[in-house]
Amino acid sequence: MRLLKRIAFLGLPAVLAMNASGLPANPVPGESDLVGLWRAKQRFGPELRGALTIERKEGVWSAEIAGRTAPVRMEGERLSFELPGGEGSFKGRLRKAGIVGHWIQPRTATGGSAYASPVLLESQRSGLWRGVVTPLEDEMTFYLPIRANADGTFSAFLRNPERNAGRFLNVEHVVFDGRSVKLLGRRSKDAPETTVAEGPYDRENKKFSAFLRGATYDFTRASAADEARFFPRGKAPAPYAYRRPSAEDDGWPVATLEDVGISRSAIARFVQKLIDTPIDSVHSSDIHGVLIARHGKLVLEEYFHGFHREQLHDLRSAAKSLTSALTGGAAMHGWIRPSTPVYETMGATALANLDARRRSVTVENLLTMSSGLNCDDSDPDSPGNEDTMQEQTAQPDWYRYTLELAMVRAAGEKAVYCSCNPNLIGGVLGRATGRWLPELFEDLIAQPLRIRSYVMNLTPTGDAYMGGGMQLRPRDFMKLGQVMLDGGTWKNHRVVSGDWARKSVSPLYELGGLHYGYLWWVTEYPYKDQKVRAFFAGGNGGQIVLGIPELDLVIAFYGGNYSDPAALVPQRVLIPELILPAVN
Repeated sequence: MRLLKRIAFLGLPAVLAMNASGLPANPVPGESDLVGLWRAKQRFGPELRGALTIERKEGVWSAEIAGRTAPVRMEGERLSFELPGGEGSFKGRLRKAGIVGHWIQPRTATGGSAYASPVLLESQRSGLWRGVVTPLEDEMTFYLPIRANADGTFSAFLRNPERNAGRFLNVEHVVFDGRSVKLLGRRSKDAPETTVAEGPYDRENKKFSAFLRGATYDFTRASAADEARFFPRGKAPAPYAYRRPSAEDDGWPVATLEDVGISRSAIARFVQKLIDTPIDSVHSSDIHGVLIARHGKLVLEEYFHGFHREQLHDLRSAAKSLTSALTGGAAMHGWIRPSTPVYETMGATALANLDARRRSVTVENLLTMSSGLNCDDSDPDSPGNEDTMQEQTAQPDWYRYTLELAMVRAAGEKAVYCSCNPNLIGGVLGRATGRWLPELFEDLIAQPLRIRSYVMNLTPTGDAYMGGGMQLRPRDFMKLGQVMLDGGTWKNHRVVSGDWARKSVSPLYELGGLHYGYLWWVTEYPYKDQKVRAFFAGGNGGQIVLGIPELDLVIAFYGGNYSDPAALVPQRVLIPELILPAVN
């Protein structure tokens, strides 16, 4: 989902009332009271986490987590329960390894979606299983750097790593009278400056409050740990020194840059450039991680702004390529084909106006964005626009919402980028396999690729949203690029067929000035006086996993420039100008 949707529930900025006594009697404090880096954070939950126990006693099943209990329903090998008050639920299957399932946390305040995360409950003794629930953290952080100008005014901007909300609040100036702090900004370049937020200043404790995006944030002076997250590697980082990536139990072999024919000195200069990136604007490049693999070995893994290898990262629309892989895995088992008719499989033959054009829409049309439906994410007036679909409440079933869109062209005639298409594939997969999508993903993708940690965002009807927004560890999502590079396999385990992998990254349609395959982008890069073909999964904010078959190379970037042109810096500048020249 795109940023506008994910923060839509938070509403417009509000203004706190000023102290009724007006301006302070004492002189206004000096600029040292205000100048510098400030930080505020709100954690919205979830509180339910930790050990989950499922017990069978005298034929009765029950569950317990954090002192809450619930009866467990059993249907064959499947079991499920819901906690009272909507605090969470669980779906799982009884297996030899234990109970394999997913914890479903309530809708988050910051993302607006419920999420499913994997849980393995291992047998403790006969009739007792225990696992650990690790839900997605629901939090928002704001950094506010304030500097003094020569004319006595204060300049500032807001950085928000989780959603890049500062991009929309667009704070530019601060007014300080000693008793209150007022944040000023413009909604657009030519708009007048208005108050974004205002709140009291606590001189004794050196903090102030501001009401931003539906919550009050208490700003305090940034600590060294805060500075390490605001700046790429802290306020005064040491010079970069290359180190081989850590060998982890995730399937990635590791090697040095020299082992695979990549210049260490050139890559060191590239990483140093990222470290030296000035964070002087809300539009500054915000790269959270960069990884490089060649010849199937991970040779570079660097993180910035406090991110690390175990942290899940929002993939945004790059997760559409996971939808392609999941569909390919289902096709390999014979459950679905590119030619599978969408409306017939969805049981929608009775829909009004179901003409021959609708009957001709296939899974391949959804994979290539060529369904012909009135669906365009770049057009806010399109009824199939992702934000329009997700913000409306009349039809909570997003599959049916998409099926009822008008046909504006013949299926296969033209590719138009629209997230409704891959999400509808999820509906087809569910009906063709009879499986819940998180469960299907666990079996066909997560287990073969040894992906143990992830969260899947869910639709209002409780299935996984397949149009984007899933979160994975950076090393795990990068595996998908290697799978495509290796013809559909991961460490000798076939994930999709060779033909599926080939079509996925082939230029089947022209789209947005590039080419498009099965939910993968296709382009070319200059390399040593020639051109090399590249394919990539791309997502809002700077998420990219890119493969170059001729160089046996996979490059991954993760970032936080959501809805900002700076998100394109990695693929348009850093890859062609700094990374590819280092590859021999």
